[in-house]
Amino acid sequence: MTRHRGKFNINNPEPYELSRSRIENFIKCPACFFMQQVEGIEFPSMPGFNINEATDILLKKDFDYYREKKKTHPFLENHGFSHLIPFQHKHFELWTQSMHFGAENRMHYDHLESNIRVGGGLDDVWLNTKTSKIHIVDYKSTSQKKNNGPINLNDKWKEAYKRQMDLYVWVMKRKGFNVDEIGFFLYCDGNRFTDQSFLNNKNAMMEFKITLIEYKTNLSWIEVTLNNIHSCLRLDKRPKHSENCEYGIFINQI
Repeated sequence: MTRHRGKFNINNPEPYELSRSRIENFIKCPACFFMQQVEGIEFPSMPGFNINEATDILLKKDFDYYREKKKTHPFLENHGFSHLIPFQHKHFELWTQSMHFGAENRMHYDHLESNIRVGGGLDDVWLNTKTSKIHIVDYKSTSQKKNNGPINLNDKWKEAYKRQMDLYVWVMKRKGFNVDEIGFFLYCDGNRFTDQSFLNNKNAMMEFKITLIEYKTNLSWIEVTLNNIHSCLRLDKRPKHSENCEYGIFINQI
């Protein structure tokens, strides 16, 4: 059988591939999830965040340099994490390919009870030389509109970021890796409050404030959610929209 992805086919016995973003869609609104995965209705796409992608690429380039040397990055050393070094693995580059997460040797796991293949693309993995465990790392980029100091994970919309980390730790644990329950968010914050000159004779230089955030993962919700998704995919009709779903609010007004 061919891989089971895209529109759900109840007659395809292969594990149904769902990225962490599609699982997040279900958490936000089962009806919208059903419309997309079962009914095949395409939702408006979001434009790409090219600045975010650029910071991801540059961060990865920096850490790859030290990955090859099997040394810690000076940033980590300066922040008291000299025991963390970029993790080396023959499939590491494949793990970073989010668009192909369901293919061989990528970052995914087949949950047998729900018959769902869960996966995504990792930004980075660091090895803890004290514990021999690995830490999952996620790069984030933003530019705070208020000069409120270091970034934190307290905003309600950042719950999705936490669930992303939860899922990636869960997947890597089930792939057999010795994964620490602590994940790291490496946040790049474009500093609009700096006195540093932006434009010079040849180009412009933006200063980024960097915050490293430790996050203790919560895996308790994952299998329950996958089993609920399994049931949702097999419903005879579309479930109700979540109370705060913007599409549901619009539909109810028609």
